[in-house]
Amino acid sequence: MPPTLLQPNTPSMPPPAVSTVPAAPPLNAAVPGQGVLSLTAKYGKDTPAITSGLVWRVFADRPDENGTFKLIREDRNATPNIVLPPGNYVVHVAFGLVSAVRTVSLKAETDRESFVLPAGGLRIEGRVGTSRIPQNQISFAIYKGSQFESGERASLVPNVAAGDVVLIPEGTYYIISNYGDANSVVRSDIRVQAGKLTDVTITHRAAVITLKLVSDRGGEALANTAWSVLTPGGDVIKESIGAFPRVVLSEGEYRAIAKNEGKVYERGFNVVNGVDGEVEVVAR
Repeated sequence: MPPTLLQPNTPSMPPPAVSTVPAAPPLNAAVPGQGVLSLTAKYGKDTPAITSGLVWRVFADRPDENGTFKLIREDRNATPNIVLPPGNYVVHVAFGLVSAVRTVSLKAETDRESFVLPAGGLRIEGRVGTSRIPQNQISFAIYKGSQFESGERASLVPNVAAGDVVLIPEGTYYIISNYGDANSVVRSDIRVQAGKLTDVTITHRAAVITLKLVSDRGGEALANTAWSVLTPGGDVIKESIGAFPRVVLSEGEYRAIAKNEGKVYERGFNVVNGVDGEVEVVAR
């Protein structure tokens, strides 16, 4: 799954000791008295091997005097052959937010170890009607489970950019999509399957509105204007200061309140899905 891959913030294993990782010998190197760890990972029992995006780490099987598991080798090849002295090791493999760990006992021969990583890819984009929302105007957060389950949960992956591929364990998730920074928020449940890339399109019903306070209709916008956008019930949706503030609003009815030089002006307006436009408030 090629595009941008989002990796976990921290590995499941303890952090590597602060030291240079020794360079691995050439693949399949025949070193007398040494063993070879031949490593592969799959999405499932009967699936082909994963061919990219893997990070392999081999640790000592016991912590040192500081309680740290020393990192012996790190390899980013999909199917590495790691030459090591016979002994016990802990092998950790990470693939996006999916990881597995296993203790192995290596002898002076080739030990083939295959890991199962039930991971799937998730790629998200946002649209208004048939128009794709620009990447810099929308963001997504991924949560475990369904939006209809009770209880507060922290996001599994916050601030996912449109078009990035996130590698996560197979399962059910929900996405919170924020278009702009006002009230255009959409929630959507999705299912991710192991070994598959799931493309999700989230549709917002919103528009980009530019606010202007003018002395006369069609006139120049007045600078240093403080703005508030309210619902008909008086709830504040967005506040800003400037001559031409832009705000993304869900479709519906609103009131724009402009404050300039100690005076207050207001106007009601409607937002129609996909119809960007200007709202002029006349300073009278």
